[in-house]
Amino acid sequence: MKKYKVGLIGFGFIGKVHEFGFRNIPLYYSNDDFSAEVVKVCTSKPETAARAAQLTGAEAVTDFRAITEDPEIDIVDIASPNNCHYEELCSAMAHNKHIYCDKPLTDNAEEALKIAALLPEYKGIAQMTLMYRFYPAVLRAKELIDAGRIGRILEIHASFLHSGSVSPDTPYKWKLGAGTTADLGSHIFDLMQFLAGPVSALTAHTFIAHPERKDFYDPAKTVKITADDSMHCLVRLANGGVGTVSASKVATGTEDEVRFTIHGTKGALRMDPMNLQQLFFYDNTAPDAPHGGLRGWTAIDCGARFGGNAAFPAPKAVMGWMRGHVHCLHNFLEAVHLGKMPTPSLADGVQLQILLDKVKESARTGNWVTL
Repeated sequence: MKKYKVGLIGFGFIGKVHEFGFRNIPLYYSNDDFSAEVVKVCTSKPETAARAAQLTGAEAVTDFRAITEDPEIDIVDIASPNNCHYEELCSAMAHNKHIYCDKPLTDNAEEALKIAALLPEYKGIAQMTLMYRFYPAVLRAKELIDAGRIGRILEIHASFLHSGSVSPDTPYKWKLGAGTTADLGSHIFDLMQFLAGPVSALTAHTFIAHPERKDFYDPAKTVKITADDSMHCLVRLANGGVGTVSASKVATGTEDEVRFTIHGTKGALRMDPMNLQQLFFYDNTAPDAPHGGLRGWTAIDCGARFGGNAAFPAPKAVMGWMRGHVHCLHNFLEAVHLGKMPTPSLADGVQLQILLDKVKESARTGNWVTL
């Protein structure tokens, strides 16, 4: 088995997500050909680097070059703030490392064009972490579009709604400085173009909900906000279609909701952000009739059907199923550590077994049973 050595740059929220992936991929996929392990982790401060090392078991460094220039490192994982990506990418590309880079690529278009100029000489393999492409419901939507099942695309409506910046008391951090267009807009535009094709023209409006916020690191300091809280675009597609694309961190009442509807000449597709288990398909070519015929929205069960060698969890497992297992295990381990009896207890298990036996008894006799 080939074991790739990974250097992880950045260990905030996304860095932890990437570490989780490297650590658990062998459980999810039946693959004996390769594995990957984070062996170095870099943050900007010694104390956060030490904490990252404690959590990962990797060597801690505070200079990204200790990763990008290390001949032992195979993969450079860039999970740092956007404005750090450019220098880290340049160094990793110069040393022909394989690169896994969080979105967006850089802090601005000028930097991105400089990266583009380096690509012809770059010998590694690189990918962006635009993960919304990889839900089974999205992959199935792509298959249906490519197969012509919805015909020529007429309209698209795509949005990424979040409510993390609704309150004026939400303090200023680097992501607020980057803006919603960069943070969420990068995801929703990539997803929309992945499915519906490139944008040929657009008009946009951005909005700042609170012009000033307290600084997270120094609450006595007030920061003027210049980056957007929401973005709203009308777009024209290269294939002739039109639509809307929006992203917001001030959409009160939302959680972390990615949604789209795509209307075509032969049908339509819709994804509900709170139900990633299913893709909804409307077949406009199905026969209609006075009482409805066969035309209507069909819910396609996508579940965890990733295909290929994705063997775990089960194909019918709902998105997030594994998260419940992780929390159940944590509940038990915490109870062990604190010396307290957890629930559901063995007594709960006994009562459940009695109930199950009563169910079987009733099924067998056809009678009412009591507990």
